[in-house]
Amino acid sequence: MGHTSLAPEALSASDPTGDGPPPRVHASQKVITSAIVAGPALALALAIWWLWGGVINLTDVVLGLCLYVVTGFGITVGFHRLFTHRGFAPHRILKIVLAVVGSMAVEGSVTSWVATHRRHHMFSDHAGDPHSPHRYGSRGTDLLRGLAFSHVGWLFTSDASSAERYAPDLLRDRDLQRIGKLFPVLALASLAIPFGIGYAISGSWVGALMALVWAGLVRMALLHHVTWSVNSLCHTFGRRSDGTSDRSTNLWPLAILSLGDNWHNVHHAHPAWARHGAHRGMLDPSAWMIRRFEQCGWATRVRWPTPGADLSA
Repeated sequence: MGHTSLAPEALSASDPTGDGPPPRVHASQKVITSAIVAGPALALALAIWWLWGGVINLTDVVLGLCLYVVTGFGITVGFHRLFTHRGFAPHRILKIVLAVVGSMAVEGSVTSWVATHRRHHMFSDHAGDPHSPHRYGSRGTDLLRGLAFSHVGWLFTSDASSAERYAPDLLRDRDLQRIGKLFPVLALASLAIPFGIGYAISGSWVGALMALVWAGLVRMALLHHVTWSVNSLCHTFGRRSDGTSDRSTNLWPLAILSLGDNWHNVHHAHPAWARHGAHRGMLDPSAWMIRRFEQCGWATRVRWPTPGADLSA
């Protein structure tokens, strides 16, 4: 995929994507987006206040951790490495499971997520990138403004990425289209499951509510901001091991939380590789999971780093 010739300083406001005028964002869509973004964040603030008072137990932490890992792999292994970049060929059941648990991360339907990310790669840090932190410039307040935009502000723009252009293969996949239509149900299930488990374990509505907050909303907020940090922080801070035409970086502190998607510079240099942490010492839990799928026969034609590639950095 190519880039435009514009240098990544202040990005042009023109639309080089060929999608035509962007559709208007209806008020209802803004309300839904605000709820998805602000709801978990407010729950996180409430949870911190509760934590100060000692209102947390090990069950909620373990449940939240389990759901974080499951939905996180749904994003990193499913939405990202499989559906966006075709890093491996899955068994149909694995494909469906990854699409379902990825949808339960509540970062949008699989088709919209893939279309946005493919467009990001096509125009990374150049005009047309839907969420570059270098949108307004690369210094001072311009960069701070860009970081805020790339982290969360872009979610409220009308600059939607065309699925017809960027994800036509997903539009032809009946399984993924059915799962896409179920996205609102899966989003609710992502909160209903911890609520139900919390009630089943504690036998009380208070226990159910605590599980909903910690293993539902707080878990969701953390995963959202880790994913958005790859958009913002991993194009601003960190090191560059591979040559690319953008400003993607490898930011090691996010290795565990992002399940390996933090090795963003390596990924931009080799988008189809199933392993992003391809250099020595780069921890990549998502690649480990794909390896397990391959060993079980659930994933084939895995695109591991090419033989002879320099992995000694």
